[in-house]
Amino acid sequence: MRLAHNTFGFAGLATAAWLVSASSGLAFTACQVTDTGGIDDNSFNQTAWKGVLDAEAAFGVTGRFLESQAETDYEANINSLIGGDCDVIITVGFLLGDATKAAADANPDQRFSIVDYAYDPTVPNILGQVYATDEAAFLAGYLAAGMTKTGVLGTFGGINIPPVTIFMDGFVRGVNHHNTVKGTSVSVLGWDVDSREGLFTNNFDSLDDGRAFAQNLYDEGADIILPVAGPVGLGSAALADELGADKMMIIGVDADLYETDPQKGHVYLTSITKRMDKTVMAVIEAAMNDTFEGGLLTGTLENGGVDLAPFHDLDAAVSDELKSELSALRAGIIDGTVAVRP
Repeated sequence: MRLAHNTFGFAGLATAAWLVSASSGLAFTACQVTDTGGIDDNSFNQTAWKGVLDAEAAFGVTGRFLESQAETDYEANINSLIGGDCDVIITVGFLLGDATKAAADANPDQRFSIVDYAYDPTVPNILGQVYATDEAAFLAGYLAAGMTKTGVLGTFGGINIPPVTIFMDGFVRGVNHHNTVKGTSVSVLGWDVDSREGLFTNNFDSLDDGRAFAQNLYDEGADIILPVAGPVGLGSAALADELGADKMMIIGVDADLYETDPQKGHVYLTSITKRMDKTVMAVIEAAMNDTFEGGLLTGTLENGGVDLAPFHDLDAAVSDELKSELSALRAGIIDGTVAVRP
C-alpha cells in the first residue's frame, strides 16, 4: 500500500455543517459495507460507522449499513446498494478492495470510498482512506520498550495484509529506536520487519485465537502485547484481565479500546488509534458539497488521523520522563527529523 498526502484535511468539519445544509436541500444517504466482525466489533467497522453517525448528527444525512459475514458477501453486499439511494458507498477494509473497484468500474457515476485501501493508479470515483499508522505505532513501540519489565514484547496480526503489518512495522521500529537512543536491548516476538514473517491468526473474528496467541507470547516472556487483529484482540485482553496488568498489558488498535472494551479497560496501556470516523465524515462532507474526487485521503500524526490514546488507568505507571520523551518523539516524527520508515 502506498501512502500519499491527504487530498483534503479534516479541519472545519464542525463548522461545515451549516454550509452543507444551506447548499444541499436534498436528502443524502451514506451507505457502509462492513468487513467481517460486525458493525459493533469494537474496532475498525465500528469506528468507521461512527463517522456515518457523526455525519447524521452534524449534516442530517441518513446512514445505512450492510454487514459482511464472510468474504463471499463483499460483492453481493456492494452490488445490492447499486442503483439505490446511496449517494456514497463506503466499504471498510483492505479485503474489499477488488470488489469495490469492480463495482466502481461498472458504475462510474456512483461515488465510492474505501477504508484501508489505496489504488495505484487511482480510480476516478473511489476516494481511498489510508492511515500512516506506523507513525503512532512507532510511539507505541517506544512506550512499550520503556515500560516492559521482562525486556520482551509481543505482537501478532489477523491477516498478513498491509493495513495490519503497518502497525507491526511501526511498533518494532519504535522499539528499535528506543534501543538505539537508550541503550536497551528490548526484543519483539511475532514480527520480523525484514523477512516480513510473523504470527497471524488468519482471521479477525476468533477471541479464542486472541487468547491463545497472547498466552503463547506470554509464555515466551512478553509482558506487553500488541494484537493487530480487530475483535481477536479482545481475547488477548481477557487473558490480561485474568493475569493482571502487572503481568500483561495490551496495546489496542483502531479505536481507544479503553472506551470500547470498558470492562477490561485497566489492561490497556494505550491504543494506536486510526480516526476512521474523521476520514469517513470528511468523505461524506466532500460528497455533499460536490467536492468529492477519486484519490487518497491520508490520516497522519500531524493532521490527527492517527494517534496514541491516553494512558487512562495506567497513566501513573508511565514516568514523566518517558512522557516527555514521547512528546519530543512525536514532534520529531511530524517535522521529519525522526524517520519512521526506511
